[in-house]
Amino acid sequence: MSRETALPSVESTLHGNILVLTLNNPPVNALGVEVRRGLLAAIDSATDNPAVAAILLVGAGRHFCGGADIREFGKTPQAPTLPAVVKHIEDSPKPVVAAIQGVALGGGLEVALAAHYRLALDGARLGLPEVLLGLLPGAGGTQRLPRLIGAKAALDLMLSGRHVNAREALELQLVDRLADADDALAAGLAYTRELLSSQAGVRRTRDARALGDQPLQREQINAAREQLAHKSKGLLSPHSIIRAVEAALDQPFEQGLQEERRLFLECLDSPQRAGLVHAFFAEREVLKAPETRIAQPRPIEQVAVVGGGTMGAGIAVSALDAGLRVTMIERDQQALDRGRGNVEKVYDGLIEKGRLDAAGKAATLARFSASLDYQDLAQADLVIEAVFEDMAAKQAVFKELDRVCKPGAVLASNTSYLDINAIADSVSRPADVIGLHFFSPANIMKLLEIVVPAKVAADVVATAFELARKLRKVPVRAGVCDGFIGNRILAVYRQAADHMMEDGASPYQIDQALRDFGFPMGPFQVADLAGGDIGWATRKRKAATRDPAARYVQIADRLCERGWFGQKTGRGYYLYAQGPRSASQDPEVLAIIEAERARAGITPRTFSPSEILRRYMAAMINEGANVVHEGIALRPLDVDITFIHGYGFPRYRGGPLKYADQYGLPQVLADIREFAEEDPRFWKPSPLLVELVDRGTDFDSLNHAD
Repeated sequence: MSRETALPSVESTLHGNILVLTLNNPPVNALGVEVRRGLLAAIDSATDNPAVAAILLVGAGRHFCGGADIREFGKTPQAPTLPAVVKHIEDSPKPVVAAIQGVALGGGLEVALAAHYRLALDGARLGLPEVLLGLLPGAGGTQRLPRLIGAKAALDLMLSGRHVNAREALELQLVDRLADADDALAAGLAYTRELLSSQAGVRRTRDARALGDQPLQREQINAAREQLAHKSKGLLSPHSIIRAVEAALDQPFEQGLQEERRLFLECLDSPQRAGLVHAFFAEREVLKAPETRIAQPRPIEQVAVVGGGTMGAGIAVSALDAGLRVTMIERDQQALDRGRGNVEKVYDGLIEKGRLDAAGKAATLARFSASLDYQDLAQADLVIEAVFEDMAAKQAVFKELDRVCKPGAVLASNTSYLDINAIADSVSRPADVIGLHFFSPANIMKLLEIVVPAKVAADVVATAFELARKLRKVPVRAGVCDGFIGNRILAVYRQAADHMMEDGASPYQIDQALRDFGFPMGPFQVADLAGGDIGWATRKRKAATRDPAARYVQIADRLCERGWFGQKTGRGYYLYAQGPRSASQDPEVLAIIEAERARAGITPRTFSPSEILRRYMAAMINEGANVVHEGIALRPLDVDITFIHGYGFPRYRGGPLKYADQYGLPQVLADIREFAEEDPRFWKPSPLLVELVDRGTDFDSLNHAD
C-alpha cells in the first residue's frame, strides 16, 4: 500500500491497483467545496495513472456522505459544482465503486449513483430528501434514479424524502450488493477486486433501462401527479420533481439534465425554498435554550400522568412509545377505567391499521399501570399533571404531588393558559416545577411548549428538553404569560377573524381564504375541532378583567349557549350531519351572525380573500412581535416553530415571522396603521415591529443576535 496524494477533505490511497478515495469532512462528510475539488482532482489523477485499475469511494468515520454542506446554504456556489463532479465520476474510464456505510443522502446518494457499482453495508440509509427543503435533486438524481429503479420507486423516494435501508435499497436495485460487515473499506476492496477479476468494466447509470416500458412509466408518473394534487397543494418542488422525472422518460439524458437544472434553479429562487430552509435551521436552534447550555438533565425512567382524559392518555402513550414506565392517576375508579381505556384505544387503533400486533401492545402496556393512590407516585422521576384547566384543581393536584413525590422529582403542569408561577408558588419546591404544554392529540402532535417559571432550576428545564427528545417532540422554550407563545397569539388573530365575521365576512369565506394560503384548516374549523366550550370557558374566566371599552364579538357565545360546541356535538360553525368529516355550511349560524350584526349596529361589508389574509396575518405577526419583545419567546424563530408544529402554519412559508420578513415589515406596519384607523385599541403596532422598520432590518436579524 502506498500513499499517492493527501488532500484536505479527500484522502487518496493506493491499495494495490485500487485507488481508494476517502471523503473526510466530519461529521457526515458533507460535499463542501474542498470535498468537491478533492474528488475532481483525484478522479483526474486516477484516469492518468496506469497503476490504477479501479476507484473505490468510501467515507471516513461512520458515514458515506450526508449530502450538501449546510454551511454553504444561501451562499454563492464555488466551482466545481456538484453536477460537474458527479459527471466526472460517471465519465471515468475506470470502474468506480461506492461502498456505503451510515448515510448516503441527497448529493451523497447522487455521488453514489454516478459510481458504476454500489455496495451497501448493513445499517446504511439512502435517500434524496431535497423536497423537504423545497428543492429537487440537482446533480442528476432526477435523471439517473428513475433510469435505475423506474419512475414509481424513484418518485416515491424523491416526493417523500424518506430514507430506505440497505435491504430495501437492494430490492429496489438501487445498490448491487449488501455486505454484512462493519468495515466499508474492507468490504469495498473485496467487492472491487471481485469486479476486476470478472472484468466487469464500466457500467454507467445513465444507460440503465428501467424506464423501458414507456406506457407503464407514464401511467405511474400521471398517478403520482394526481396524488400530489391532494397531498401537496401549493408546493412547488414536488411538482418540479415530477416534471424532471417526466423529462427522464421523454428526453435524452443530457437534455433531461438541462431540464433538471432549470427546475432546480427555479426552486432555489423560490420563497418556498427560503421558508423550508428557515424551518430546517430553526428546528435545530430551538433546542439551544440557555438552560441546556449550563445544566445536565435529571434522569427520567419512571413517568407519571395525573389525569386520564384525552390529553392525559395521549401524554401517557407518548411516554410509553418512548420506552418509559408510566403510571396514571385518576380520582375515582370510573375515571381510571376510562383513562386506561383511552390508552388501550390508541394501540387497538394501531392493530386495526396493521402497524402493531397484539404481542407488541401487550409488551408496551406491561410498562403501564393505573392507580387511585397518589402514594404510587413516590418513585416517579417526572410527574405531568393533565387535569382540566382550572387553577384550584391544578393546585390541589400539586399539593398531593408535593406531599408524596421524592426529592428531585420534576413536577410539570400541562396547562394551556394558566400561570405556572402561581402553581409553583403553591408548593414547597418551586425549583422543581415547570410547564409542559402538549398539543392534542399529544401522542401525534410534535410541538411541546416548555414553559419556564421564575423559580425553576436550570436542570429542570434541561430535563424538559431531554424529555422532548425522548418523546420525539419539537420543544420550544416559552416564558410565563396567559397562553404562553402559541395560544396568546392565537387569541389575538382569532379576535381579528371574529371582527371580520361580524363586519361582513362569513366564517366559511374566512376559512377558505386561510386554506388557500396553506393552512390545513381555517380558524372556525379549528374551533369546531377543539370544541367551542374550551374557548367559552376561557372567555368567561377573563370576563372580569376584560377592558369594557374593547370590542367583544358575541357570536361564539350565542353558539355555545345553544350547546353547539363543534364536532363533538354535531354542530358548531359547521353542521356535521354525517360525522366529523361531513362539515357543511349552516344557514342557522349565518342567521345568528346576521342577528348579532344588527344587535351591534354593524352594516356588513364585503371582504376579498386578500383583505382577509392581510388582517389575519397582520394580527398574528403583530402579536408574535410582542411575544418576542417581551421575552416570552427567545427569538422570532421560536414563534415560527411553534406555529409550524402546533397550529398548522404552512411549513413552506417558514412561520409567521419569516413570512413577515418576506412580505416586508414596512408593509406589515402600514397594514396595521391602516386598520388602526377603524379600531386603534385593537390595532396597536408592536414596539418591536416599529423598531425593526425604523432600523431597516427584519425579524431574522434577531435570530442571529448573540
